[in-house]
Amino acid sequence: MTILDKIRNEGCKQNVADFAIGDTVKIHVKIVEGSNERIQVFTGVVIGRRGSGVEETFTVRRVAYGQGVERVFPLHSPRIEKIEVIRKGKVRRAKLYYLRDKIGKAAKVKERRYN
Repeated sequence: MTILDKIRNEGCKQNVADFAIGDTVKIHVKIVEGSNERIQVFTGVVIGRRGSGVEETFTVRRVAYGQGVERVFPLHSPRIEKIEVIRKGKVRRAKLYYLRDKIGKAAKVKERRYN
């Protein structure tokens, strides 16, 4: 293992939530406003993941007041308090960019059922 690999592994979180593309997640993000620090929750569908190790990021999309909002979060960021999986999605793609063109119920992802 090289020195760079050791440094990269030090920045990784050990207890990362297990989620996949198409899952609806609730991300608790620390927001700093002046001297105050609070937790803001962002809920949406994971439409993509990229990278590996410390550089891994994921994109979450939600529709707020009729407007689509996407945020890209670094997976191992200290600003992310926790990630909760609300429901598992049943998808057949690695990236769900086609959801950007869908409106209303057409933009929903089917739930994965375990029998």
